[in-house]
Amino acid sequence: MVNLEDLKTPKTNTWCPGCGNFGILMAFKKALIELGMEREDAVLVSGIGCHGKMVNYVNINGFHGIHGRVLPLAKGIKLANPNLKVVGFAGDADQYNEGWSHFAHAIRMNVDMTLIVHDNMVLGLTTGQATSTSQQGFKSKSTPFGVIPPMLNPVAHALVSDGTFVARGFSGDMFHLKKLIVEAIKHRGFAFVDVFQPCVTFNYLNTYDWFSQRVYKLEEEGHDVTDRRKALEKTFEWGDRIPIGIFYNKERPTYYDNLPHVKGVPLTKVPAENVDITSTINEMM
Repeated sequence: MVNLEDLKTPKTNTWCPGCGNFGILMAFKKALIELGMEREDAVLVSGIGCHGKMVNYVNINGFHGIHGRVLPLAKGIKLANPNLKVVGFAGDADQYNEGWSHFAHAIRMNVDMTLIVHDNMVLGLTTGQATSTSQQGFKSKSTPFGVIPPMLNPVAHALVSDGTFVARGFSGDMFHLKKLIVEAIKHRGFAFVDVFQPCVTFNYLNTYDWFSQRVYKLEEEGHDVTDRRKALEKTFEWGDRIPIGIFYNKERPTYYDNLPHVKGVPLTKVPAENVDITSTINEMM
């Protein structure tokens, strides 16, 4: 079983002081410890953005992919070796802008993995442009007169895409976020956690104080996580009160369950030596 010392890496952390990523990093490490996992049992996949350095700061198997392609990589790893716990980390621009086309399909396929999105509502790595989750009116380098379209609602999209585990956390409440990550990893199916992650350098609007004054925990108000319709209603609450916690949690068969030809034998265990595919290629010619 891992401890915090096991999960350390020699890499110097270069996030801005006060960055919301620190809360996500520690919550994830503590979740792995609580789950009693070994380092070789988990894989971390990250994309492009400030969040991408997660792969440098957690001493487990890792793959730093390209922009918007966290999900294809993570799905492939999980399908090749279903014994691994696969956790994808993406940013709001990485997943909801560049990688949006992969989002709904991964959810409806219900691949048994976890996706955690660092949602700071701004492009931090490229110094402060607007993203699809930036609020209307938000002024940035790319929107000097304010964002025009309404902000994307990824939690609602996850629910209408038939998501089986849909949650939202706040990096300013690390202990609550750790609990969400633990439940997400334990969930059998695709688990999605959107995390409010304040960017202290480029997002002057959605600050720690701004979120702290608004967020409330669904579980403290008796929310039924099996009621999909009620969960969807909750996703549209925005303003003075913003819900965090588990919106929906209900299992259904995973994508792997419907692949009988690979059951019992992970692709990583199938011998590749002396395999002749000449006849298969000839059939395709």
